[in-house]
Amino acid sequence: MQGAMILAAVGEASTGLALLVVPGLVGRLLLGEELSGIAIPVTRVAGIALIALGLACWPATPRVGMLAYSAAVTLYLAYLGVSGSSTGTLLWPAVVLHAVLTVLLARAPAARRPPDAGAGAASTR
Repeated sequence: MQGAMILAAVGEASTGLALLVVPGLVGRLLLGEELSGIAIPVTRVAGIALIALGLACWPATPRVGMLAYSAAVTLYLAYLGVSGSSTGTLLWPAVVLHAVLTVLLARAPAARRPPDAGAGAASTR
């Protein structure tokens, strides 16, 4: 099961990185169409989410994935607002919300992992 989670984590994070860096190419290869306009920033946010999902599935806590997503999407949405390329009514409230979530997640105490159930079984062989 651990191997499957690592494989899934690497796959999702890799796809997310591709969506973040070359969204047009991924759109063309997956959907047969070049992405353009508003589809580019939406695709990049989806890429950030997939990278965070990969982090959450990796042998780390889900909090790490949420923290990575919230911090990255805060920075990306703020970049969109500052550059003036996309400025919808809810853009800056979304930036503030994600910034607050980032601070809360960063300050939250780390969750304790339960003891590895397999450790006890290995010693009884």
